[in-house]
Amino acid sequence: MKVSCFRLYDVTFVDVACVFLVSQCCFMCLCCSEASRYLVEVLESVNPSELEDVIEKVLDAVEKQPLSSSMVDLSVVEVAVQDCTQSCDETIDNVFNIIGAFDVPRYIYSVERKKFVPLSMTNNPAPSLCGRSRDKAELFRERYTILQQRTHRHELFTPPAIGTVVEEGQNKFQLKTIEALLGSTAKLGEVIVLGMITQLKEGKFYLEDLSGTVQLDMSKAQFHNGLYTESCFVLAEGWYEDSVFHVNGFGFPPTEPSSATRAYYGNLNFFGGPSTTSVKASAKLQQLEEENEDAMFVFVSDVWLDSVEVMEKINLMFSGYAAMPPTCFIFCGNFSSVPYGKRQIKSLKESLKALADLICSHPNIHSSSRFVFVPGPEDPGPGTILPRPPLAEHITEEFRQRVPFSVFTTNPCRIQYCSQEIVIMREDLVNKMCRNCVRLPNNNLDIPNHFVKTILSQGHLTPLPLYVSPVYWAYDYSLRVYPVPDVIVFADKYDPFNISASDCLCINPGSFPRSGFKFKVYYPSNRSVEDSKLQGL
Repeated sequence: MKVSCFRLYDVTFVDVACVFLVSQCCFMCLCCSEASRYLVEVLESVNPSELEDVIEKVLDAVEKQPLSSSMVDLSVVEVAVQDCTQSCDETIDNVFNIIGAFDVPRYIYSVERKKFVPLSMTNNPAPSLCGRSRDKAELFRERYTILQQRTHRHELFTPPAIGTVVEEGQNKFQLKTIEALLGSTAKLGEVIVLGMITQLKEGKFYLEDLSGTVQLDMSKAQFHNGLYTESCFVLAEGWYEDSVFHVNGFGFPPTEPSSATRAYYGNLNFFGGPSTTSVKASAKLQQLEEENEDAMFVFVSDVWLDSVEVMEKINLMFSGYAAMPPTCFIFCGNFSSVPYGKRQIKSLKESLKALADLICSHPNIHSSSRFVFVPGPEDPGPGTILPRPPLAEHITEEFRQRVPFSVFTTNPCRIQYCSQEIVIMREDLVNKMCRNCVRLPNNNLDIPNHFVKTILSQGHLTPLPLYVSPVYWAYDYSLRVYPVPDVIVFADKYDPFNISASDCLCINPGSFPRSGFKFKVYYPSNRSVEDSKLQGL
């Protein structure tokens, strides 16, 4: 490894240069004196206590660039330093951002490097709606790999350090692969395997991981909290004999709050938006978020614009908020009470015109509030495959001209407000997951808690078989909820609920017309949610 180009400078920078060189996966070198001088000038002004962090940032910035050789020239170094010094753009334009599902950045977990890398640094092609067969396989591989690395980090599965005394009751567990089971000729007891539940033959369930499949005997299995469906990943505990895994208990992979995830992977912007780094690293945005106590988000689902009663209630809502307009109204579909028929598109355009009239009749709301529209499963569009594109432009064009602060986005979508990350999903997931459970929970009254635990444990919005909940294979990553966001809004026709778990607030506003005109109001400054209901006129 060549470091002679640094000998003109002091010993401290030689050490820095060595760290820089050794850390490169390909043992890259600075190929010219201009690059080394440039780095000297940059690092001379860095506080010694911050030097290590700055070097790490430069390394990450270099690795993100498409390098044609192992030599790092001046242009590469300049771009890397610029990326590191460019702070998050905290102008008013970037306080509030709506991110469509097709704009979510894709990061792939590298097992060899034990870190997430952007798609551009892998051999994978850009995603396409017409996915390849490989995309279908990669879909489940990536889901498994993400859960595997998260599980291995959990304290229950982390081997104790050499010389550490393990106290009684603090048992450590070791994950086995299915390949290890299949390769054994003797009975194996007290085995724990991370795998996906699948039904390869009718009436016979199997556990599958990257190394193979094994048939399950679930006759004596106990199920921990959650909704266990096909295609969800589980921790199965039991014993193996004669090519059958006899399961004593099923559990889900342990969850992990966002702060713990980012402690390992830094300020990567998994969520999306204009910032090159996670907005959670911005102290200014956090301060702005706390100071703006009047900010609020109104979530309404099943906004039937063709229903006279619904429109009357929307008008009543606008009248109530006229004096203090919310930051944003999030209206989720379906936007028609009668979803089918050749006149649906014409009817929807007329309904949107009526809604525009209603908004314009309340000048404060028209000028101050944003409007976000998330399509429902029965709105006009290309079938029920997720992620679902926005309503077509020819339907919404007139409305957008009259209400400039309106956005018709995808389902699901994401909203970044200051340092908070909000995911919105319009799908009747609760009933779907209950119908496809391998075994329903004993406590049916606690279904919302079972549901939320399942989603957060799986790190995915639709942990269901593809024939139940179709997904564009190449865009499955846009349905991830990892790292866990601050808020997930499940716009489901199931009864409304508010549940907090793993530092994530999960909200279901319920169906607006079916629930007696209930909706939810979220206050970002104190991260609280208010149950609201419209009474008679």
